[in-house]
Amino acid sequence: MKPEKKDNDKLPLGRINFIILLVAALLLIAGYFIMSFNEISISPILLVVAYAIVIPLALLYQPKKK
Repeated sequence: MKPEKKDNDKLPLGRINFIILLVAALLLIAGYFIMSFNEISISPILLVVAYAIVIPLALLYQPKKK
């Protein structure tokens, strides 16, 4: 017997969520790129902001319903 899938089991990611995830990806790329030049003051800040703030924000953000 297969368990039934519910709509509540999925994350309701919309267009704005994917835009925020794209910003997070760009921050990660920039952080690792800057890290390759041994710039150890800016890159950790970018990476922490991307991992700890922007990605969770993108996953948890829900636009207001009209």
